[in-house]
Amino acid sequence: MFKVLVMDGISDMGIQLLYDAPDVEVEKKNGLSEDELVAIIADYDALLVRSATKVTDRVMAAGSRLKVVGRAGVGVDNIDLAAATNRGIVVINAPDGNTIATCELTFAMMMSLARTIPQAYKKTIGGEWDRKTFVGVELRNKVLGVLGMGRIGSEVARRAKAFGMEVRGYDPFLTEDRAEKLGVKLGTVDEICRVADFITVHTPLTSETRHMISGPQFEIMKKGARIINCARGGIIDEMALVEAIDQGIVAGAAFDVFEQEPPRADHPFLNNPKIIVTPHLGASTVEAQENVAIDVSEEVLHILRDEPFKNAVNMPQVPANVLNTLQPYFGLGLKLGALLGQTIDGAVSEIVVSYSGELTGVDTAPLTRHIVKGVLEKQLEGVNIVNAMHLAKSREINIVVQQSTAAKTFTNLVSVTLKTKNEERLMAGTLLSGYGERIVQIDQYPVDIAPAGNLLLISHTDKPGIIGKVGTLLGTNDVNIATMQVGRKVIGGQAIMILTTDKQTPTDVIAQLEQLPELTKVRELTL
Repeated sequence: MFKVLVMDGISDMGIQLLYDAPDVEVEKKNGLSEDELVAIIADYDALLVRSATKVTDRVMAAGSRLKVVGRAGVGVDNIDLAAATNRGIVVINAPDGNTIATCELTFAMMMSLARTIPQAYKKTIGGEWDRKTFVGVELRNKVLGVLGMGRIGSEVARRAKAFGMEVRGYDPFLTEDRAEKLGVKLGTVDEICRVADFITVHTPLTSETRHMISGPQFEIMKKGARIINCARGGIIDEMALVEAIDQGIVAGAAFDVFEQEPPRADHPFLNNPKIIVTPHLGASTVEAQENVAIDVSEEVLHILRDEPFKNAVNMPQVPANVLNTLQPYFGLGLKLGALLGQTIDGAVSEIVVSYSGELTGVDTAPLTRHIVKGVLEKQLEGVNIVNAMHLAKSREINIVVQQSTAAKTFTNLVSVTLKTKNEERLMAGTLLSGYGERIVQIDQYPVDIAPAGNLLLISHTDKPGIIGKVGTLLGTNDVNIATMQVGRKVIGGQAIMILTTDKQTPTDVIAQLEQLPELTKVRELTL
């Protein structure tokens, strides 16, 4: 029998699967201190918590039978992931359970925004019968821009179609085929801002998506647009939004999330009659709370029974002999994926990973997970080496793994190819004795680059004087070049230039580089 300890008032309905399992015994306790939990945890194979219980290294050290810690929700800040990984304990969460709840809140916000329902309610209960002030707009025949077409964004798009809305979608991993299935027209963020009557965001908060909608987007935005954010605070520049409302560009906004929660008392959202606010209620439904418990219960059963599972957020155990061979390549794999992912335009439809040489003698699945994680993590929140494959599959990205014993001039070679509808990019790397991680090929060009620091990848025509022009422009703008390398196939043909710089190159300097006539594309790659 497996023993499962359930904490923090997780509903019985949500864990009914565990109660019904013939090989599981469930015990529920609440409000235990760390000392109390340490005293009893050795009797249990699994621990289920929400946010109240802190699962520390000390707790896990005492859990001699503990195989899995389940978080009935998304965030795992209350669980020491490093300690769990070191002790071989799998940590799982429930990323899908609040999808419908957040989707429906988005529509509640959109409807409230379109018809100014909270403002009308407040005035009516205050004794005023004011019908003239609150003339709203209909959703039918309006353009809805959905920025982020993952689980929640896709559900929002489906419902918007039922309301008779035209849906424009943006997502770095949304292919045209999948967009067509959803009835969504693809567009860039700026394209959507120019035409959308309503804009809702459903992306994670990453360095790429922070202030995705800010001053430049408000400047080109369709006048009278309405903005909804039930995703993460910080995706939309709050102060720039207030300014856009004051200027009459944006007609109103509805926010369930803030950059700082709770917001300060003098936050401008709180006293603006054109902004609707709620206290982060996205997952606050009875069904969502039960769904996350159900999801976690299913995963716990899979792990206890040694069955496949998908929602782990830490490193699963790998046989020692495999780990010893692959571990030196994990960093290289992550960097190959992350760098290559920044070179490509459009939604990735396929990731091809090729292993050559001695790496073909072991199970390379853990290394493949690192590579896929690197490709996805710039655009998706919460990507890890366990769930990366699942997240890729959920976005209909095909993963192909190839092996060859021949590695040409290298003992081992890892090659990664990303494919979209319109292009294909390749990057290959290896470990060189005495030099460590090296990128040895970009597309058809042989190179020799250390994958570290700030990189500029420049595609250009091979002509005399181009290196001087690039160096002069960077130097004039106080960007110091650490290394420079050029790859080409034939004299006077297409070539690439790879530079490492001492600091990130400002966006306006990159724009100046792009104006040089011989340069066809400039990409800054960061790790």
